[in-house]
Amino acid sequence: MCGIAGLILASGATPPDPATLSKLIDSLHHRGPDGTGHAVVGRVALVHNRLSIIDLVTGDQPLFAGAATLVANGEIYNYRELREGMADIRFATNSDCEPPLHLWLRDGADYARQLRGMYAIAIHERARRTVTLTRDPFGIKPLYTAQVAGGMAFASEPRALLEAGLVTRAVRPAAREELLQLQFTTGADTIFEGIQRILPGESLTCADGHILERQRVAALPEGGPETIDEDAALKRLDRALQESVDLHQRSDVPYGMFLSGGIDSATLITLMARLNKDPVVAFTAGFDAPGAADERAHAATVAKAVGAHHEAIEVNEAMVWQHLPEIVACMDDPAADYAIIPTWFLARRARQDVKVVLSGEGGDEIFGGYDRYRRAMRPWWLGGQTPWSGGSFEKVPVLRERPGTWRDGMAAAEARVAERGLSRLAAAQALDMEDWLPNDLLLKLDRCLMAHAIEGRTPFLDKGVAAAAFRLPDGLKVRQGMGKWILRKWLEQNLPVARPVAPKQGFTVPVGEWIKGKGSRLGPLVAAQPGVAEIAHPDKVAALFGDIRRWRDGFACWKLLFYALWHRRHILGLEPAGDVFQTLSAR
Repeated sequence: MCGIAGLILASGATPPDPATLSKLIDSLHHRGPDGTGHAVVGRVALVHNRLSIIDLVTGDQPLFAGAATLVANGEIYNYRELREGMADIRFATNSDCEPPLHLWLRDGADYARQLRGMYAIAIHERARRTVTLTRDPFGIKPLYTAQVAGGMAFASEPRALLEAGLVTRAVRPAAREELLQLQFTTGADTIFEGIQRILPGESLTCADGHILERQRVAALPEGGPETIDEDAALKRLDRALQESVDLHQRSDVPYGMFLSGGIDSATLITLMARLNKDPVVAFTAGFDAPGAADERAHAATVAKAVGAHHEAIEVNEAMVWQHLPEIVACMDDPAADYAIIPTWFLARRARQDVKVVLSGEGGDEIFGGYDRYRRAMRPWWLGGQTPWSGGSFEKVPVLRERPGTWRDGMAAAEARVAERGLSRLAAAQALDMEDWLPNDLLLKLDRCLMAHAIEGRTPFLDKGVAAAAFRLPDGLKVRQGMGKWILRKWLEQNLPVARPVAPKQGFTVPVGEWIKGKGSRLGPLVAAQPGVAEIAHPDKVAALFGDIRRWRDGFACWKLLFYALWHRRHILGLEPAGDVFQTLSAR
């Protein structure tokens, strides 16, 4: 896991400014504190911050081969197999990122079809003066571009482009609507005017300061439900899961995993225990708030059953108020998902013992776990509901203007999914893979872990697992009112103590109760923030914080608090000034 950035300037432009390159490197230091590197040829510059995971000795970047130069963020899990298939190549390093460079020299932009992993890669071909920018099909690793003076720039995080002075700090109103209503933003355009995401699976060919060509590798297999019975599906799934977890454990540094009370992480720890001689190191977060779902006890039972070393941390209200400004600050591409809170604290604790963690993101999307999938399967006259059909502020009237375009991006994604001829269930899963997964769950995991220089790996988001699970019949995904049926049955066979057929509890953070307890103090502070005052009535915001009656009120308050802190850091450019109250009071 690393941070990459660069400039691709037009032939008549001034060559890359060393001061700008230094700012790009410095702004991504948290992603790769183990070393830096750069390559400047003419009007193309590549920079790299390294977090050393594989090939600790010779794996520094940039990497060079022939007329090509590579910088990469991520891990290529099948690098050993790729090396074996290129027996005629004399490799200069043991890095997992060198095989992609040789594949690119052989196959051009199609090279990514051979890769199995999470990655954002930039390859400069010096003779042809092109730069190929590539992102993995699931969107696990981020990559952003922007048209800038003299050409274009790219970086692992928008903050690098902002702090290097390459892009002006300005909010795109349509994306702000999405953030408030959905808690994440959709599509290629980010919330920052002028900064775009490279979409999951995209490869861009760039030259002379412009994008010349785009192509894309799909994450999910094509086709409708296949014909397969439960026994055959379970055997195939076991092979696919074991292979994926085995690949995701390839590392030259210590690794562990995040263990919740759910079946996804229970599946991972079962497989890790099967594959490791030493005890698995597992980390779980819990909360001290009355009535909050606390997964620590059940996680401890699961960990004990597989002989894992289990570390549980408690996240309390005082910790949240103290650290929330820096937690929100790491979410430069904003996702107002309150799960950023435990994820950030888990990463901080895990970094004391390991440098890599495996996590269960993607399990619900691949296997059909969410309640909204079951609602989507039903026709409207039986209570069916389109996913993401309601926004958070539709019944909380504090905004100056009623959001009107917030669902346009989601509607566009629905139209793309509808062309594939999938079942209602598979279509809802595919819809989540378009935006919710890369722009909320994976973004949260990337930023919260990278804030502590720790690598997060997601074995469910693997082409082998997707091939084994996504095209299963609906009845092997949803049965007896429960999602992820086939995964539950696998876990019932392999670790019954995990209670795999118990109803899904869901993971909640008691942020609404915490805000309610501090509402009279927080409300005026949030209402007075420039970002919030621009979009909402300050008096109504203060009143909402002071009188939280329903869950939706507390959730709306959380989003306004998040946005106030986010806007202060990433639009006004102000660093956190202490705890939440000190930061919001600072001028």
